[in-house]
Amino acid sequence: MLGDFLYQFTDLFFGFNLFRYITVRAALAAITALLFSLLIGPKIILFLKRKQIGEEIRSDGPKSHLKKAGTPTMGGMIILAGVILGVLLWAKLTNFYIQLIFVSTIWMGIVGFMDDYLKAIKKIKKGLVGRYKMAGQILLGLFIGGMIYFNQDLVLNGINSNTSVPFFKNFEIDFSWFYIPVVIFVITGTSNAVNLSDGLDGLAVGLIAIAMLAFAGMSYVTGNVNFSDYLNIIYLPGSGELTVYCLAVVGAAMGFLWYNTYPAEVFMGDTGALALGSTLGTMSVLLKKEILLILIGGVFVAETLSVIIQTSYYRYTKRKYGTGRRIFKMAPLHHHFELKGWHESKVVTRLWIVGILLALLTLTTFKAQ
Repeated sequence: MLGDFLYQFTDLFFGFNLFRYITVRAALAAITALLFSLLIGPKIILFLKRKQIGEEIRSDGPKSHLKKAGTPTMGGMIILAGVILGVLLWAKLTNFYIQLIFVSTIWMGIVGFMDDYLKAIKKIKKGLVGRYKMAGQILLGLFIGGMIYFNQDLVLNGINSNTSVPFFKNFEIDFSWFYIPVVIFVITGTSNAVNLSDGLDGLAVGLIAIAMLAFAGMSYVTGNVNFSDYLNIIYLPGSGELTVYCLAVVGAAMGFLWYNTYPAEVFMGDTGALALGSTLGTMSVLLKKEILLILIGGVFVAETLSVIIQTSYYRYTKRKYGTGRRIFKMAPLHHHFELKGWHESKVVTRLWIVGILLALLTLTTFKAQ
């Protein structure tokens, strides 16, 4: 918005011409979101402390986590504030892709806020009833999927229900009428996966920053006719604007990480985890990279699978032997490593390294034939 406004005065000052470039506005969005998150962070943390909005720690978790009880939660508001400001100032708000992903972030941010509000303020232990949370995710998936599938504009080049396949440049999967259920699955699965991974200081938000930085590169080349032609990937006119959004998320995440790194001064809660998860899932859908999301979000996938495997095996063995057995010391996976004796910060750092390697591997698929 501010970028568009200043660009109108190029005749008065040639420097305003810079605001036509996505790279410039994306960098400014990242800086804006980062600085605003750093600035507003202490104020929100102080407010949460005064209102005694603290995290309740599960009694069956690692004993080292019991000291975290009472740490302010709902800090996802810091991230959302940074993203919103960065996007409003530097992104083109008339862009189809920006509108859809903005709705995704805000919608699940509201759902997450309601869950945190019920748990932290109303002291309802389970928070928002699971089926209501799921309903919010499904409704968002229906909206995003419907807006893409039934969009007849040239913006999608007639590949509304398609997705690209890694390593096969000239091959795409057309889900046809099944596309909307796929979108629902991707968005719901990703938002829940990020939420499950938000169990150690800085883990989830750091991984989100890594993944969104990689998606920033993807969106830039996908929206550039020359780069997409050179890399032989799907060209989506206007999708380059998502680069601005991605870097706004990266900036806000880094600002939040300043206060969330070990030992955390604040947790982002479902307000941040569900919002960032749905943003990541929606980004993959908009860029037609749903399959690549499995790779770029590999840590989130592993965390989710560990829970599914642990739960399924426990139920199976309890039914068969009368006593439930476990594969992992504890699920999600990050707690397994903690109980093996790894310090929390070591688990986080090593999973960040895995996330970086997966992001780099993801980007190599763009040139691989």
